[in-house]
Amino acid sequence: MRYAAIDIGSNAVRLLIADIIENNGSVSFKKNTLIRVPLRLGDDAFLNQFISDKKTTDLVKTMQAFRGLMDVYKVVDYRAYATSAMREAKNGEEVVNLIREKADVNLQIIHGQKEAKIIYASHAEDNIDKSKNYLYIDVGGGSTELSLFAAGDLVASKSFNIGTIRILDNQDKEETWDEMRDFIRDNTRQFKALSGIGTGGNINKLYKLADEKDKTPLTFNKLKSLSNYLNSFSLKDRINVLGLNQDRADVIIPACDIYLSVMKWAGIKTIYVPSVGMVDGIIQRLIEKNLTKPS
Repeated sequence: MRYAAIDIGSNAVRLLIADIIENNGSVSFKKNTLIRVPLRLGDDAFLNQFISDKKTTDLVKTMQAFRGLMDVYKVVDYRAYATSAMREAKNGEEVVNLIREKADVNLQIIHGQKEAKIIYASHAEDNIDKSKNYLYIDVGGGSTELSLFAAGDLVASKSFNIGTIRILDNQDKEETWDEMRDFIRDNTRQFKALSGIGTGGNINKLYKLADEKDKTPLTFNKLKSLSNYLNSFSLKDRINVLGLNQDRADVIIPACDIYLSVMKWAGIKTIYVPSVGMVDGIIQRLIEKNLTKPS
């Protein structure tokens, strides 16, 4: 049995097809196929509050391809969610209807709070000490989702319109940065020795560049050094010398700034990088939904 998750973000669009594994009453999943298409919808949405005809066409074609792959892989259930860019585009619902008509994909635009809850559902903390206190930090192209939990219980969760594409387009606002700082300080001051859990494509790439051993957390100082190292290269050299993909080489710099700012404000010295994200949370939600169905 296979489920699928589609995440239409501000920088890229992702499809995860997962094999569902049942073993002695427990249900888990194994990633089968993961596809990422860098459409950069945020460039339209944050500057013009509108998804252009060109990007709409590309998105529809991508969804048609995803629909075909889901059919070939015999996916029995799926969810498709769009986040920050589609939230801000005035023609977002028109694009949703076009995708339903042309690609037979039911797409839902979700608000930031639901996005944070889905990312939290990925159970990124499963392989670390649940008795500790953690701040989930998910940095996307258009928004940053923060979820604080203590001893396994969710304490506070909020989405902020601060993201890598938004910063590159100079569409981030100082008051939003202030709001995020105040939220972090107000909700974390009572917790000592707070650790971070970083999700998203940029922190995954940063973790690989740091060359840490598997499951070893990334320290604030190591991330700061890595940020300085990346900033010492031009965009062209980050692509040609460091081998970063073109659509990653520019956004990784503002991503570093966001992660470092959040960690500084929360007093976080180490961040775990479990290599999960929105699509993992969607699959987990599908498992939980279908488990509760009567047999």
